[in-house]
Amino acid sequence: MIRRRFAALAALAAVTLSACGTTENAGGAAEDATEKPAGGPVTVTDSRGKEIKLDAPASRVVALEWGEAEMLVTLGVMPVGVADTEGYGTWVTSEKLDDSVRDVGTRTEPSVDSIVALNPDLVVMEKTRESNLVQQLEEFVPVLVAKGSDASDNLQRMREDFTMIAAAVGKDAEAKQVLTDFDAALAEGRRKIAAAGAAGQSFVMADGWQDGNAISIRPFGAGALVSQVAIQLGLKNAWPGDVDEVWGLGQTDVEGLTTIKGEDVRFLYNASDGTDLFAEGLKDNRIWNSLSFVQGGRVHRLTDGIWTFGGPKSCEQFADEIVRIYTS
Repeated sequence: MIRRRFAALAALAAVTLSACGTTENAGGAAEDATEKPAGGPVTVTDSRGKEIKLDAPASRVVALEWGEAEMLVTLGVMPVGVADTEGYGTWVTSEKLDDSVRDVGTRTEPSVDSIVALNPDLVVMEKTRESNLVQQLEEFVPVLVAKGSDASDNLQRMREDFTMIAAAVGKDAEAKQVLTDFDAALAEGRRKIAAAGAAGQSFVMADGWQDGNAISIRPFGAGALVSQVAIQLGLKNAWPGDVDEVWGLGQTDVEGLTTIKGEDVRFLYNASDGTDLFAEGLKDNRIWNSLSFVQGGRVHRLTDGIWTFGGPKSCEQFADEIVRIYTS
């Protein structure tokens, strides 16, 4: 009954979207072109402890966060829909989306109508975005809720989310191989950093924004996903301030950066959208220019498109960047 009602609503949504002249494409010929993976019924328990039962491994999947979208592509399952595909293209380069992937709205407010119109087998979203959206979607399609982040052990959380999604799309063997390759990359990166004499050195990773005269800086504590990657490579997180329990992220201003101690600290930051607070917005700031890592030339903008909240491939991309910075 649910699937029949879902199909009816999908057809209605497609007609409605077309009639309204919306820019969100409701589907089309590509909808029937997805190759179904082989396999029988699948049952997966998600981060809510809920069993998600599928008649077969999902092949038409909508992802409402970029990390999970990246994971699907890594597993060989191109999502039929992703929230904010343009933003994904800016911030995530480890796994690219096909032109066939439809935009289903923003990550904070995805369009239920656009999702339903794609006739998906499964929607994957993060627990941190759950609100009442999951209940709306579950009227029409199974929803798999990934944890998304956990600062108590974010690398293990990433592995578990990835493995869970792989089970839902029938790609268990592929997931195991990806994680094996990721572990090998971490081991090789740790070896290279040690060989360069950089083991035990310190880092602080941060994002930053400016709104008029107001400056906001978001340091990544030891529990943040990419911080845990760097720690696995043999480095130490030097941010001493408070962070939240989910993402491992803090909040400060330029003066707050004076609490970072250590003569070997490197300051790393991401500015993939082209807005570079640290090189441009703070270039004449007296406090910023007084910091030891600024004076010592140890400020590093990451290569654009390394997503700091991603899956194994983004984490491996970040690891390669860290090795480059600490061994050059």
